[in-house]
This record gives sequence, C-alpha cells and structure tokens, in this order.
Amino acid sequence: MAQVSMTVNGKSASGEIDGRTLLSSFLRDDLKLTGTHVGCDTSQCGACLVHVDGVAVKSCTMLAAEADGAEVDTIEGQANADGSLNVIQQAFQDHHGLQCGFCTPGMVMSAAALLKENANPSESEVRSYLEGNICRCTGYHNIVKAIMAASGQDVSSIAAE
Repeated sequence: MAQVSMTVNGKSASGEIDGRTLLSSFLRDDLKLTGTHVGCDTSQCGACLVHVDGVAVKSCTMLAAEADGAEVDTIEGQANADGSLNVIQQAFQDHHGLQCGFCTPGMVMSAAALLKENANPSESEVRSYLEGNICRCTGYHNIVKAIMAASGQDVSSIAAE
C-alpha cells in the first residue's frame, strides 16, 4: 500500500492505495467523484478524461500514484463558483450536445482542453480534437456545435450532417 496526495478540484485529497490503482478508480471509489466515467478501461472512449496539471489525461490509463502531488480537475470542478454551469456546460445544454450523458463528462473536459489550446477552433479542428472520445448516441453534430458556441462563435450556419 502507498499513500497518495493531490489537489482535486482545488481541494486537498489523499488516500492509501494499492500501487496498481488507476486514477479513475481513486477518483470514483476513494473520493466518490463519480462524474469521471469509465467506459472501456483501454483509453478508447474518453469518458474518463480529466485534467492533470492542466493536461487532458484519460484517467483509466494513469496510475493514481503518477498523480501524486498533482493538480487534478474533474467534471465536478467545472461549474462556476456559484454552482451554475460554466460556459461549456451551458453550451452543451443549449445546443443539445448530450443524450444519454455517459460520454458528456469526457466531452466537456475535452472541450475545455481544446478551448484552452485554441480559443477559436474551426469545425474540422473540433471534430479532429474529439477523435479520442466516443459517443454512441449523438452523431457528434450537436457536441461540435456546443463546443463552437462555447468559444463564442455563431453556430447558426453549421448544417446538420
């Protein structure tokens, strides 16, 4: 067993873990932050995406011990300080960028990483960035629209596929 400590969504968090504990398991099981979804355990779907020291990471393929001392941000930490939805979350709601919601946390976290890197992405850049995230419900059109709207772009001219 090993001790791990990190800052999660701005708060100190620690626990005793087995050396093989994945970051996704530590977040979900030990910290009860169940918004980080695990869909595949193979880094294919992106539902478990979190930010570690500002970098988008699929937490099902990272050991919790590797995040020792790191700043970790999860979907639970994305809302505004007053609890209201942040601009990305609001855009997903406004533009129907979700259906069943299983992929949504990973999509929102991917969108946040993309918009941090590129504040004004094109439609093709958004689609390319999302290649590591799988949604089985939406066909991605409204997700792309939501991300572009969150960047402040007019999305009225984006045609349905």
